[in-house]
Amino acid sequence: MTNIVIIQGHPDNQTQHLCHALAQAYAQGASDAGHRVETIDIASLEFPLLRSRKDWEGDLPESLQQPAALMRQADHLVILYPLWLGTMPALLKGFIEQVFRPGIALDDSEEHKWPKKLLTGKSCHIVVTMGMPGFFYRWYYRAHSLKSLERNILKFSGISPVRATLYGLVEGVKDQRRKAWLDEMQKLGRLAR
Repeated sequence: MTNIVIIQGHPDNQTQHLCHALAQAYAQGASDAGHRVETIDIASLEFPLLRSRKDWEGDLPESLQQPAALMRQADHLVILYPLWLGTMPALLKGFIEQVFRPGIALDDSEEHKWPKKLLTGKSCHIVVTMGMPGFFYRWYYRAHSLKSLERNILKFSGISPVRATLYGLVEGVKDQRRKAWLDEMQKLGRLAR
């Protein structure tokens, strides 16, 4: 059994979006395969944005204590979000800045010349939805924000391997194509990948 934490990064929890459906499909597949699944819905959390190094080095807000604990206990993370202006929505970035801090993701105490990775032994699957074709995002834009999340945050904290799935041209997608995406997410959930 794998402990899986799904981080639902769509900032709108008033309307169901493709990201929500993909997360639910992944969770269903994982649960059906006997994995333990927890979901963190970023849009339902209240937390301050970091505005200084002092904030980042300070205490984690009470509202993020449980999500951070779930992430520490997880074997596998799934991060889902829509691509907005070439990157993740600001609310998800704010969450990541809060929970990937010293004492949770890194040990940057003076005894280490380089920050010690505290999230080793975990894997991650990033799922991004977008209006443009996925191959165009990878080819023309070089998937820079995805690479930044993978390299500068996840792997820097010790999370590896990191896989990514991109769903492009999501606006007005036909039901058959949407069903294929949901089936794929259920399969990935069963495999805990």
